[in-house]
Amino acid sequence: MIRNPSNKLKGILYAAVSSSTFGLAPFFSILLLSIGFSSFEVLSYRWGVASATLVIFGLLTGCNFRLSGKAFITVFWLSLFRAATSLSLVIAYQNISSGVASIIHFMYPLAVAMTMMIFFKEKRSGWVITAILMSIIGAVLLSTGNIDHTGGNSTLGILTACISIFAYAGYIIGVRKSRAVEINSTVLTCYVMAIGALLFIVCGCFTSGIRLVTDGHAWLYILGLALPATAISNMTLVKAVKYIGPTLTSIFGAMEPLTAVVIGALAFKERFTIEGMVGILLIVSAVSIVILREKRSSR
Repeated sequence: MIRNPSNKLKGILYAAVSSSTFGLAPFFSILLLSIGFSSFEVLSYRWGVASATLVIFGLLTGCNFRLSGKAFITVFWLSLFRAATSLSLVIAYQNISSGVASIIHFMYPLAVAMTMMIFFKEKRSGWVITAILMSIIGAVLLSTGNIDHTGGNSTLGILTACISIFAYAGYIIGVRKSRAVEINSTVLTCYVMAIGALLFIVCGCFTSGIRLVTDGHAWLYILGLALPATAISNMTLVKAVKYIGPTLTSIFGAMEPLTAVVIGALAFKERFTIEGMVGILLIVSAVSIVILREKRSSR
């Protein structure tokens, strides 16, 4: 299927749509935070609306939503990693610029590679180790730039962005190494989002509460976050992997943090120093090295 030029073009378009719409998540999250939403409210509405949309999509496409008890337990644990990823990123957006938070999160393929080498005995690669060092240098350079424009705690912001790296890496590895790999992608994503939404709603009720949104502008922000930045991005990601494979799809994933950087600069007046731009280039280059080496090794 990948050799078909038409299918390859479709895959590239799906990958571009997926990564660029993922990059809209910081924009809509910050808009909701700016009008007084708590982190749990933002995520409750994001995952709740997105999971409902995926249920409708799954039913229309004939998906079977039945899971065995063991499969559900696996999905539940995966949802914890995915929920931790989203929560830590929202906290990062509140404390450092969204562009920097997204760039740091983009280092997750390095965490995946490192974890596979340490815990799953995959062959150690000098290229991967070099890429990890490059990413660390890039993160240090980013931290010297203008990252605390929000007036928040930059240390907390960087820490939570780093937590998102390992939480998302845990989610990806869990999908690869568990019975979840046998579950339909739409069904898996729907369950993960629905469980995450329930967790966020419970946490919100025990903290600042979950408001019933009646304001039209707030709903526009919620729909922007839940539909293009969550539901559409996840569905097009699945289609991209189907047509061009995970490696090439991951390379196009570089558009995600770059979209966040551009939107942050235009909408929120986020600025970067020369050191910060060099840091971005180092991180993107390091991730590209890991992805390309993985592709060569698989051959």
